Order: sequence, then C-alpha cells, then structure tokens
Amino acid sequence: MEFFTYHRDRPRSLALREGLLEDHRSYMDGFAAEMIARGPTLSDADGTPTGSVHVLDLPDPAAARAFAFDEPCYQAGVYRDVLLRRWRNLLGRTMADFPGGRTGGNRYLVLGLGAGAAADLAPPSERDELIAYGPLLSDDGGAWLGTAALLRAPDPHTARAVLTEGCYAAVEVHRWQFGGRA
Repeated sequence: MEFFTYHRDRPRSLALREGLLEDHRSYMDGFAAEMIARGPTLSDADGTPTGSVHVLDLPDPAAARAFAFDEPCYQAGVYRDVLLRRWRNLLGRTMADFPGGRTGGNRYLVLGLGAGAAADLAPPSERDELIAYGPLLSDDGGAWLGTAALLRAPDPHTARAVLTEGCYAAVEVHRWQFGGRA
C-alpha cells in the first residue's frame, strides 16, 4: 500500500529542524527499502526548508500513521501539520529511477486537492520530466481526494500545468529537491 506524506514546517522552526537533521535521516534510513520518493520543499525567497515529502510503500494505514507521527521532527514540534493520504504510484518507479538524476534543473511538488469528480488519474503523455505521480486517495483507497506530482520543470507555472485546470479546489506548487543521503 503506497502513501504520500507532506509534513509542513511551523514558522520559525528552522533551527530546531537543523538540530534534528541527523535524527531525521537516521529515522528515514529505517524506511529505505519502502521509500519511493523523499525530499524537502523549499522557500522561493531563500531556499530554506518549508516542509518534507515522503512517498513510501507500507503494509497498511496504521503503519503509515506511525511513520508520519513517530518521525523525530514531528515529535519535536518542527511541523505545523501533516497531510497523509493513500497514494498510487502510476509511474511504477522510485525517484532513484528518474532518468534525469538527482540534480540539474528546477524540481517541484505539485499538490492538487480534489473537488468533485476525479481528475488526472493517468500520468500526462509527456512523462520524461515526472519523478513521481499519482492520485491521493481516502484511507480505504475508494475515494479520490486529489493528485500529487514531483517533477522537473523550468518554472512553477510549467510545473502547475501537469494538473488539469479547473479540476481542483486548490493547487499548491512548491520548490522541491531530492532528499536522502547522497
């Protein structure tokens, strides 16, 4: 069962986050075999971390909740909230398999929160720049709640275009970079 988590940082929590970096990485090392994609979102202004994305394959929703809420930065109060949703890996690969590699170009998280009928249930035909892509689902996997994509794009506007206009209650575009130990 695949899950998408997005931990959003509390304002002014950067020093606490930095102090817990090794604890965070060590915790994530324990999930290396399950990890599909991971990495921080970054501010446009100065590139400081604003959140943390993790997409992984776990046995069930209880294991996903434990992963999200036992994480050291969450436990210490770095994050203001956590988005945790079932997810489906429509590309069938991990970020390590992305042909574009770990560096080069601008990378983004595009998060579309659903409103009404399901949309974008298949990846766009042009997949070369997609790192991860899939629907956000209810805990039982039966209801579409949105779509999440990690991709390389020249700018936020181009990244936003990966999701169909008018099909979402809200769409967020965040700078993102590959996470994990190099």
